[in-house]
This record gives sequence, C-alpha cells and structure tokens, in this order.
Amino acid sequence: MVSEGVLLGMGNPLLDISAVVDDGFLHKYDIKLNNAILAEDKHLPMYDEMAKNYSVDYIAGGATQNSIRVAQIPGATTFIGCVGKDKFGEEMKKNAKLAGVNVHYYEDENAGTGTCAVCVVGGERSLIANLSAANCYKSDHLKQPENWALVEKAEYFYIAGFFLTVSPESIQLVAEHAAANNKMFMMNLSAPFICEFFKDAQEKVLPYMDIVFGNETEARTFSKVHGWETDDVEEIALKISQWPKASGTYKRITVITQGPDPVVVAEDGKVKKFPVILLPKEKLVDTNGAGDAFVGGFLSQLVKEKPIEDCVKAGCYASNVIIQRPGCSYPAKPDFE
Repeated sequence: MVSEGVLLGMGNPLLDISAVVDDGFLHKYDIKLNNAILAEDKHLPMYDEMAKNYSVDYIAGGATQNSIRVAQIPGATTFIGCVGKDKFGEEMKKNAKLAGVNVHYYEDENAGTGTCAVCVVGGERSLIANLSAANCYKSDHLKQPENWALVEKAEYFYIAGFFLTVSPESIQLVAEHAAANNKMFMMNLSAPFICEFFKDAQEKVLPYMDIVFGNETEARTFSKVHGWETDDVEEIALKISQWPKASGTYKRITVITQGPDPVVVAEDGKVKKFPVILLPKEKLVDTNGAGDAFVGGFLSQLVKEKPIEDCVKAGCYASNVIIQRPGCSYPAKPDFE
C-alpha cells in the first residue's frame, strides 16, 4: 500500500494550448520541432493566432504536473507550483483534482496563469512556454508550515529541469532535505536550453539527484556543454550516473529515452537497454507529453518499490498511450499489467 503524499512534484503548472499547425507557422515564429523553449517577445502573438486560425485543445500541462498526473496514485501525489488568480488557474486545479493530485498552488495576484503553445506538425511537437505566473513561485511559499509539512511527508521528489529557471532555491531546499533524510530526489534534464543556459544551476543540484531522466537530444547537449566530446548516449548516461553525489544512500541511476529506440539505463557502472513499444506511424497523434508520461509511469512503480525493469516497462506503457492522444491526456482506466 502506498502512503498518502508519498510522491511530491514541484514545477511550472501551465495550460497547454495545443494545435496541429503547418510548416509556414513554424517558420514564421522561428520554431523547431522536438524542441522546448521559453517564449520571447516575438512569440507572444502566436497564442492568439493559434486560437484564431487552428483547431485548439486546452489541456492542463507543465512537465512535472503531467508526470504527477500520469502516475495516477490517488491521494499519494502532491504538486506545488504557481498559477494566476484566473479561469485558467481554476481550470487547472479542477483538472488536477480529477486526476487525484493534491495541488498546493501559490496564487499570484498580478500575473496570469502560464501557458504553453504546443505546435504539432506530422505528429512531432514543439513547445513554447510563456511562464507568466509560473515564473513567480517563491521559496517563501514552500517554507510555510502547511507546505513544508508536505515535503516532510513525502519520500520521493520529482522536479523537471524547467523549474531551475524559476526557483533554484526551492529545489535546493528539497534536495538537501531528501539527502539528509535518505529520501529519493529526482530531476529531468528537460530541454537542451536548460543544459546550456542554466548549466551552473543544474550542476549545483546534480550531486543531490538520485535518478536523472532525459532524452537523447538533452543528453547530447549535456555532453557537449561539459566538453565530453561524445554523442554516444550510453556513454553519456554512464558519465552522468558517475557524477559525484551528495549522499550515499542511493547510487545514481540515469534513464535516457530515445523516441522509438530503446531506453538506456545506466546504474552501477553498467548500461542496460530496454525496447519501447513500437507504434505504427498512422496511430501517432502527437509526441507532446511522451517524456513526461514516461516519467509518470516510471514513478508509479518506483513508489511501490518495484525493480527498475518494471518502472521502465510502466514508463514505456504510459508514453505509448499518450502519443496516441492529443497532449498529455489519457483514458479513464489504464490497462497496464
């Protein structure tokens, strides 16, 4: 039996504005598929243009929140982040509660709830996040007794790398708590720009990471930024797993997904590869949320103390379901065995 509040996620709650667009739209706003970036001024008109010219879905999103929702363990999951006091924020709260997640949002008086444009072409996605209120999260909220109690109750922590741009001090507080109390702390490389432009913040917290998730592009960017001069994903996963650690309770595990290619797991100086469930191209709706869903499936078994093979299997199952639907959405009941 999994105890209440055992898994805590912290990150940027964003409302996904998702649409199938065309190459002209990508070109106009200078966006690349299979990438995730923060919106600049030049991107701001795109949100209205998508709503006006394309068929748009609004889906509760944000990388960490997606993973926590997918983990689907009613009562066992908590999520902390910042939204605005607006209808999008209310919508998100409703969505999360339906998924059985106990959300503790900090509500910002001045900024609107963050949004993320999800531009889909040929089933591949590009993400452009306008963080807005999500960017206003403060560690003061985390330190409030009722919120810190959630940290003390949890045994597993998951934070997407995107949160490094918002509140590295909140991440540090949780990381240090996990190390001091023999709890498991996990993060995601999340995007090439995090590895490149938030390298120092990422390196500061890396010693605390017991599990590092990422995909092949992020892993290769991480390698390049650190001057490792290798594009070999297995080698990179191994090197990340051998990075010095702040606490000796757990040996670090690196888990790198590679789209349709096998998942690479580096642990204890060895690399294992696990095949994914292949999907015929015509069944692919979009890849938005695939990585988040993988982590969610993985975490659902990890908190039950299942072996890594089972965690990876559940991750592959979850991402296979997600890519057959728009955004990070899923059917009412899983059929995972």
